[in-house]
Amino acid sequence: MDKILEAVLQSSYPMYVKESLARRVIDASKQPIDSEQCWSMLELSTKLFFLGESRFARETAREVLEVYGRYHPEEFEEFFNVRFILSLLQEGYRSLGKRHPYILEYIHLGLQFVLDKASAEDIFRLLKVEVLRIVCERPSLKICVRVSRILISHPQCIPEGNHQLLFCQQLIRCIGQFHCHSEGEEGIIQFLDQVNRVSALLQNIWRLQTSLVLPSLKELFAIISFTDETETPSNALASVVQYIPLQLMDGIVRNLANADSVTDAQMMTSINRMIDWVSWPLGKNIDKWIIALLKGLAAVKKFSILTEVSLAKIQKVFSKLLYPVVREAALSVLRYMLLSFQHSPEAFHLIVPHIPQMVSCLSNESTNSASSCLEQVAELVHCMVFRFSGYPDLYGPVMEAVKKLPVPNEDRIKQLLGQNAWTSQKNELAPYYPRLVSKSDTGKIGLINLGNTCYMNSILQALFMASDFRHSVLCLQDSSNQPLMMKLQHLFAFLEHSQRPAISPESFLSSSWPPWFTPGVQQDCSEYLKYLLDRLHEEEKTGKRISQTLAQSNCSFQVKKTLLGNRTLVEQMFGGRIVTKIRCLKCHSISAREEAFTDLSLAFPPRDDPTQKFSKITVPSSVPVTDAGPKNLEDQDQQSSSSPHQRTRNQKVEKEQGKVTADMKHPQGKDENNCTMAGTSSSPEAPGTKKSSLTLLDLINHFLCPEMLTEDNKYRCETCDSLQDAEKVVELSTGPQYLILTLLRFSFDLKAMRRRKILDNVSIPLMLKLPIQINPHRTEYGCSRATLAYDRQSATYDLCTVIVHSGLSSESGHYYCYSRDCMDPDGQKPQCTGVKRLAVDKHLDLEIQWYLFNDTRVSFSSFESVSNVTSFFPKDTAYVLFYRNRTHGQVDSDIDPGSSKSHGDGALSKELMEAISKDNIKYLQEQEKEARKTAAYISPLLKSPLWWQDFDKDSDDDASAGGLGSSNGGGSGSFHGLVF
Repeated sequence: MDKILEAVLQSSYPMYVKESLARRVIDASKQPIDSEQCWSMLELSTKLFFLGESRFARETAREVLEVYGRYHPEEFEEFFNVRFILSLLQEGYRSLGKRHPYILEYIHLGLQFVLDKASAEDIFRLLKVEVLRIVCERPSLKICVRVSRILISHPQCIPEGNHQLLFCQQLIRCIGQFHCHSEGEEGIIQFLDQVNRVSALLQNIWRLQTSLVLPSLKELFAIISFTDETETPSNALASVVQYIPLQLMDGIVRNLANADSVTDAQMMTSINRMIDWVSWPLGKNIDKWIIALLKGLAAVKKFSILTEVSLAKIQKVFSKLLYPVVREAALSVLRYMLLSFQHSPEAFHLIVPHIPQMVSCLSNESTNSASSCLEQVAELVHCMVFRFSGYPDLYGPVMEAVKKLPVPNEDRIKQLLGQNAWTSQKNELAPYYPRLVSKSDTGKIGLINLGNTCYMNSILQALFMASDFRHSVLCLQDSSNQPLMMKLQHLFAFLEHSQRPAISPESFLSSSWPPWFTPGVQQDCSEYLKYLLDRLHEEEKTGKRISQTLAQSNCSFQVKKTLLGNRTLVEQMFGGRIVTKIRCLKCHSISAREEAFTDLSLAFPPRDDPTQKFSKITVPSSVPVTDAGPKNLEDQDQQSSSSPHQRTRNQKVEKEQGKVTADMKHPQGKDENNCTMAGTSSSPEAPGTKKSSLTLLDLINHFLCPEMLTEDNKYRCETCDSLQDAEKVVELSTGPQYLILTLLRFSFDLKAMRRRKILDNVSIPLMLKLPIQINPHRTEYGCSRATLAYDRQSATYDLCTVIVHSGLSSESGHYYCYSRDCMDPDGQKPQCTGVKRLAVDKHLDLEIQWYLFNDTRVSFSSFESVSNVTSFFPKDTAYVLFYRNRTHGQVDSDIDPGSSKSHGDGALSKELMEAISKDNIKYLQEQEKEARKTAAYISPLLKSPLWWQDFDKDSDDDASAGGLGSSNGGGSGSFHGLVF
């Protein structure tokens, strides 16, 4: 019969024929057969089970074995003996290794037919030893699954006594090495099922022997607390924890939190790995164990561990909200982490950038689980914004994302915050005593608002962040003829070296105050910038003339020529040139005039202009204005800049702006930096108007776009000696080292007969390429009647600073600025230590840290916040932009190369350093004195937390004339003003 079966399997018959013939052989095996024939069939079926080349052969062998086990039990018992099983487990079967899954599968198949036989006890005794040996050898998941199947089906094979505990411990170590190597859904499901089968074996053992639970957990903790990171334990260990009785939780946690033998490093490592288990879909009660352990550590005041763990894992926990199967556990852990981490906004700010996307994903998922999660996330967001107000750049997109979700009332927020905080008392006091707070974590220093002086503070911070300009000012040795420059040097030195979190610019304000400004009233920061740069420029020119007069009798002609040719610092840093060309459309003669500028004022395109894209610019240039995406700025020095505009052109564009109506909005779009721009109404009185999109490119191209001189505005051509139609073109002939662009948002509406602000959102690129038209035969400030031959170059500019105006009028509102450091191509300036590196596919330009300067408050920010500030705060719009020339402005051959290179930090004068040192000592004394005064109030404060009160009101927020009031998006208003 065995020969027949073997011939059938090896034949070339069709499969249905083979199956029919094999079935006849199997049915015949149920009849009485002699012992020799039984052995032959058992040997053949065993061979086919292990070495069969097809699934049909193995399934046929399985059926034969089952038939002989049932119908020929004596022969089967004699064949399936202890020696044969031992040889399989220790030697394998022929070419099949001893740890092949088929070995244990074969044993599991045969065991069911010998349970009531005399040899059963010997087999069980053998398997008790062998399964322990197997798990000690750290087998694969497939082997462990088969061991589990055998032991769950036949508990008689489970090791006993001390061997039973050892078996549990070794099985836990095996589980810690299981990893899923499949990325497909089917493979993952299979992996989860197999792990669950293995962990279920532990559950069965613990149920029969509860005394093994705690020793097994000790082994589990030893695995996850091992600080060697060469091999991270598998998250499959979560499947073990789900079977630990919850009634043991309090005792286990208490023992762990107070154990002297457990180091902080081990505890931190173990908690981090347990939090990773949140992603394990079969891990029931994991969140309960994690929260219990965190609470246990808080009870023994191990706050450093809690802080490190929360910061390291909160983003990963938050990301798990996307997956319904682990959402409940992840939300539970996230909720505890956020509500307990109240000494700093750092943990919340780690997930802030990801909240809008999470809300969007959950909103698109039409399930009860997603809806419940959304409401709880919104509640957490409102609690955190309430606890850590004053970050409009970060919270704007978040609050926009959750605006349609339920808002908890203030009592509910206070209740949640009060019940969950584990923060130490020392850290809790810091927000209540701003005078005791040290220098900002950013390393930057704020400026005290002296009464609606945020317009000046934003300009000074922008100039300070222009590192070339700052270094030049600090390195000035002889500025006795420049009193305002000396004041600026003094201010910059304190901003660089003071230990105070903020300093007062009162002395500089009194020296730089424009005479037509009204004290205590908000002013236009662009107008102040123009006046300040003009003053500095004129002072230096006057100082040079005095120096030249004093040295006139002693200087050679060449030295005198050099002195007269030296440009002022303002010209070197902010000076550029534009050429205005007018071409007669009759005789085609060209008249050109070149003028200097220190900033460019950009008017908004007329809203009734049907061509908004400006794609067909006829400027005679092969290098168009381009809005470049983020480039590699790893070797650049970021700087902010400032510039006043040409008075005559300023008046022209302001007049043009007066004709603009207030009826345009903009849709959402993305610039080349992939930053979403959500447009806003250009005026609050213009609801329901049509939307369009504007970028900085549009404004610059509108500035450079040819202007036709016709009708009443005809041009008088000297060649034709009459008024003729003409074309007027403005071109850049010299790009400044720092390009300052002012967006002309303030104008007089001739239709409404009132002043207004254009609130259109403008997309701002990180990098800008401008065409520079260079005339090698230029006569400076002169005119030419001939067609000029211009060389064409492209100047690359990197965004340094964005000054934002919040409000509806130039006479009111609030100013704050975003600025950043960048690096020179020589790589001499390192990145800020606070920069957090982004994903490898991001441009390095986005990795450079942005800062938000808002009077006394200086905080870390991001380009995303810069781009999206108008999206959430419609009154907060970019007003003045600072771009730095990547080639240091060396486009014009008249510029001294040495004047535009980055300056090193020169040594300050002895007197200035002494003044800074004395003030730092004074500040330390003030801190000590303040600490003594507040010591008596510590206990009452601890009993009644005051985090919901407003401790840092901006003086620009006053409701007095010129103030912004509660609408100030950049200040630190109350909770109600920020959220609602």
